[in-house]
Amino acid sequence: MSDYKIPAQTRIGHVHLKVSDLQKSMAFYCDLLGFELVTMYGDQAAFVSAGGYHHHIGLNTWQSKGAPPAPQYAPGLFHTAIVYPERKDLAAILQRLIDNGYPLTGASDHGVSEALYLDDPDGNGVELYWDRPKAEWPTDEHGNLTMYTRQLDIPGLLALLK
Repeated sequence: MSDYKIPAQTRIGHVHLKVSDLQKSMAFYCDLLGFELVTMYGDQAAFVSAGGYHHHIGLNTWQSKGAPPAPQYAPGLFHTAIVYPERKDLAAILQRLIDNGYPLTGASDHGVSEALYLDDPDGNGVELYWDRPKAEWPTDEHGNLTMYTRQLDIPGLLALLK
């Protein structure tokens, strides 16, 4: 192993998903979650973003049109994580999911973040979350980060919208 470390300013720019039905996926990512369509690549691919970025999520049917979801217990993507800027933004998307009857697969407080979990139309996991300020992250007596998984306070989260 080398001593090389990736630069601290590095970030993940986008995720590109193989989907079975482009229209269903666009309805999920654009109509439900609120991403904006940036461009289409023919009738087999779409690129969507938040805030005018060239794309945060690519969707394509090049090798997957009409295909069933990937097996749950096979290598591949576990989930795409979408971070919201504020806790109130997470509350707003939770309310939108509730209003649209879209099912969650989980909801957790991880100490460093609060997260909602759901699946897109192809069974790809999606995590919607916000990060607590770093000063509030849980640590042990030695200052080591101690993440955990606890039940999310959904009523407390939704109370932000009142």
